[in-house]
This record gives sequence, structure tokens and C-alpha cells, in this order.
Amino acid sequence: MRLTLRHYLSLITIILVGYFGYSQQQTKKIRVEYAGFTLRDSLTGENVTTFVRDNSQQIHVIHEGIDMFCDKAIYYQQEDFIEAFGNVRMNQGDTISMSAAYSEYSGKTQLAFASGDVILTEPQSRLTTDTLYFDRIKQQAYYKSFGTVVRDTSGTITSQVGRYYMNNKKYQFVNKVKLVNPDYTIDSDRLDFYTESGHAYLYGPTWIRGEQSTIYCERGFYDTKLDNGYFVKKSKINYENREVEGDSMFFDRNRNFASATNNIKVTDTINNSVIRGHYAEVYRDKDSVFITKKALAITVQERDSLYIHSDTMMVTGPPEHRITRAYYNAKIFKSDLSGKADSIHADQKTGLTQLINLERFASTDKFSGKRYPVIWNMKNQMTGDSIHLISNVETEQMDSLKVFNNAFLISEDTLGAGYNQTKGQRLIGLFRENKLYQVDIIKNAEVIYYVRNDAQELVGINKLKSGNILLTIADNTVEEIRPYNQPEGTLYPQSDFPENARLFRGFNWREEERPKSIEDLFSEDPPLELPKIGGLDEYIPQEEFFDEEMMERINATEENKETEEKKTGRNLPKEVLEAKRQKDSVTRTVPKTRKLPLSKPKKDQQ
Repeated sequence: MRLTLRHYLSLITIILVGYFGYSQQQTKKIRVEYAGFTLRDSLTGENVTTFVRDNSQQIHVIHEGIDMFCDKAIYYQQEDFIEAFGNVRMNQGDTISMSAAYSEYSGKTQLAFASGDVILTEPQSRLTTDTLYFDRIKQQAYYKSFGTVVRDTSGTITSQVGRYYMNNKKYQFVNKVKLVNPDYTIDSDRLDFYTESGHAYLYGPTWIRGEQSTIYCERGFYDTKLDNGYFVKKSKINYENREVEGDSMFFDRNRNFASATNNIKVTDTINNSVIRGHYAEVYRDKDSVFITKKALAITVQERDSLYIHSDTMMVTGPPEHRITRAYYNAKIFKSDLSGKADSIHADQKTGLTQLINLERFASTDKFSGKRYPVIWNMKNQMTGDSIHLISNVETEQMDSLKVFNNAFLISEDTLGAGYNQTKGQRLIGLFRENKLYQVDIIKNAEVIYYVRNDAQELVGINKLKSGNILLTIADNTVEEIRPYNQPEGTLYPQSDFPENARLFRGFNWREEERPKSIEDLFSEDPPLELPKIGGLDEYIPQEEFFDEEMMERINATEENKETEEKKTGRNLPKEVLEAKRQKDSVTRTVPKTRKLPLSKPKKDQQ
């Protein structure tokens, strides 16, 4: 399109109107809307005016959407700077208000300073401090001499250093941060708090202390409205007699519930036991812990700890009566005893540990035979439909065991010629110093035993039947076989005993399944892929309040001030100019924002 002269003139007019409108907006000055009395000081020059309120109302000052009220004001017209004294109130719109004993405000830099019982109020919170800096350009308020923020539903937050971001409705607290709520307190190094949502983000060593729990983390989130939180990095929860640790944790105070993910450790400080895994749920009111993904329970004993592993584990009951339930491919291990079952039930109060087979494996699983409970002690293997281990809770040593239905005791012959076997309906074994020394086979008892002399020469193979049979064992060797109730049996030379008769029906030697170390407990587990922990970013240090942009504003104002002083100072008497300089040196360190430092504060104050 071809532009005519009229188009050019119209375009120039629009540019000029925009430019002068912008210039007027930029040069808009502080305006004193109302003042009771006006005073002038000949020493300060005609550009400095003092205003004093009258009996009807306070002084009213307006600038760029801000209303200031005070009892006394000194206005530096040339610098567009005002000092306010006595019952100072400053309102920005209808949402932000501030009160103080003293305040300063620069119309050029739009920086404000307040001191003396400062209170900053917004719809969701109230900040009180001794001194406060306010940047209207960035819409930020800042204190470094201790402050207190009160929010009705969240409590009271105090810190040495703090900043309020008005656009984001966000506080950023640094150094000695404390949030006090009727139900808990939070102590942290750094805390970001959003006033509208009540969300708090925690950074650095942090403690959340309540009546029934204490939480520690080094990075976390807490919803002060819903009373729940999410914690990562060295997080742990202490429930009086339980301590829960994990890579990430969720906590709900209303339900007294916590869950944890990855590298979990639950410590029972009363019963001296530990549970590990990679996902856990803790219900404090029910005294319940649920844990899965390589779950491992450790009962710490004076001489030898007991380990129980399974796919899923649950620990319930008060400290004086803890019960551990291990489900699906459960295993047990200690130095002199190990076992395996579909599930394990251990009662710490009674010392009873039950190894149980679930019916779901009885017919459908082709490997069901291997899942029937089995116990290994020294060189002996015992199997049955279910097995009970009884330990002495005072001495922490094995007392006895009971095998119910299809009891089967197997041990290898000392020189490997075959297997010594004892079977019956039930089996009762007695332990001395955690070693099996006596076995009673009850009902339909049968024995196949390889008999050797003192020179360990094979004498023969003894096959015996009886109603009941008693075995006595020493040094893992059967010393005596004593049958009861209609015994019948024969000692056969090895050559006369058929190979196919040397194993009882139901014989199942399961030595390859035997856990011989803690690592072996996990040998049959499928590969585990841990979820990646996310959701909370690393702490980003707050930018400096007195940043380069602000200092450029201040420096630009200072340069303008010096230029104006040179222009106006030429016509002032020498003694008046000197008096003015002295007054400025005493009362002003920055052009009309005296409390603002010329140099940037140290980073530890930010």
C-alpha cells in the first residue's frame, strides 16, 4: 500500500502523542492530596516542604496508585522524595497495606523504606518486622532484621530474613525459620510459603514436630491446609517407638499415616528390630507397618540376629506384643538355622514362629511341593505341612520345634553313602544351645538309618517302623534310636538293601534351596526396578533484593540529583548551601532513600 502525506502526518501524530503521554507518565510526581499545615525552612531551600496534620485528619499523599497517610511529612520536591512520620499508613490498591512509625518513599525509584513496628497486610497474611524495604517496580517486600508472618489457618512463621513476592502471593523465608501451628512446629533453614494455597516448600535441615511424631528431611513439601506433606532427601519420621526412613515419604497427620518409597528402613526402638524394603505404609493408630519389594525383617539379638524375608510383610500390634506376618515365598535365616515357607507368622511376645503353607499352592502350582515349609538346622532338614519354632524370649535361643502332618527329617550320611530319614505324622524337636539334640516322631513313625562303627565303617542300613520313635542326637550324629509301640525293623547289609527302597515315599532333599547367607534370601526374587523419585526440585537461592537493576535505578537518580544541585546551587548563598550539605550528610545516605545501602548486602543476608 502506498503511503500518502496524510498517512505520514497521522503516523507522526500518533508517535508524538504516545511519546508525550509516556513522558508525562514517567515524570508523574508525588502529590500531597491533603495537609493541615505547611512549613518551610530557609536552610533547606524552597524545594523542601514540611507538612503537619491538623485535628481533622492525617496528611494524605498520592503517587502511582499508592496512598500514604501520616502525622508529619517532609517532601523534597526536587528529588520527588518524601519522609513520613507518626502513624504512617501506606495502601496499594485495596489488597496491600502497610503501617509503621516512620517511612520513606521515592517517586523516582519507587523504593520505600519503613521502620518502627512495621506491619504489612495482604488478604491472606500479616507481616510484622522492625524494618522493611519495598520495591514497587518488582512488587517485592524484604526484611533482614527478623520478621513474623501470621496466617490464620497455617499458624505463625518467623525468620531472620524474608521476602514477599506480591504477584505470586509467595513468601521466601531464610535463616532460623520457624512455623508454629497448634498441632505442630516446623524448624527449617529455608522455607517458601504461598499464602493463598497454604503450601510450604522446605529446604535444608528441617524438623516438623508434633505431639505424636517428628519428621526430618532436607527437602520437602507441606500442605498446611490439608495437614499432609511429601519429603525427600534423608527423610525420616519418628513415631515414639518407630522410626521410618526412605528416599521419599508421604505423611498425613489427620490419618496418622505415612508411606515411603525406595531404600526404606523401619526401626522398632523398643524391640530392637528393623524392617527394610522399597515400599512401606505405616498406620500409627493401628500400630501397623506394611512393607513390600524385597521386604526384610531383622530381629537384633545379642549373639545372632534373625532375618525374615518375603515378598510382602506386615508388622502389627503394640510394642509389647509385635506380630510379624511374611507372605509369599518367605524365608528365615540365622547362622545356625534357616527355613522356607509360603508364609511366616512370628509372635515376639510368645516366641512362636509359624511356617505355613497356603492352600492356593496345593494343586495348581507344579512347584507346590517345594513351597511346603522346610527348616534346616546344622545338617538336618525338617519338612511338614506346617512348622512351629518356639524360642525362649528371655535367652533369645531356640527351645523347640513342632512339625504337623507329613513330618519328615532328613540328614546326609556322614560319608555320603545315602540319606538318614525319619518320618511320621508329627515331629517334636528339642534344642540345646540352638542345636537339635532330641527328636520325637509321633504316630506311624519310620526310620532309615546308616549305621557306622567307631571307625566310621558302614555296618548296615537300619529300617524300622513303630508307633512312636525317639532319636537322641549329639554332634549331628544319631546316638540312639528308641522305638515305642509295636516296633519292627531289620538291620540290612548295604548290599542286601535295594537301591529303590532306600528313600521313603515323599522324600525331597531341598539343600539347593537352603539360604546360607543374607544374600541368599533374595536369590529367587524377580528383578526389581525402583521408581525414580521426583516432584521436588533443588532449592534455587533467591536473587538479591538489592540487585543490579535496583542499583542502576538508584544511581541514575543520584546522578540526576547531583546535576540539579549544580544548577540550583549557583543561586544559593554559600552558608545556605553548606548547611544543606551537612544536613544531607547526616540524614541521607542514598538519594532520598536513606536506609537503602549504597553497596549490595552480603549474600548470607539474602
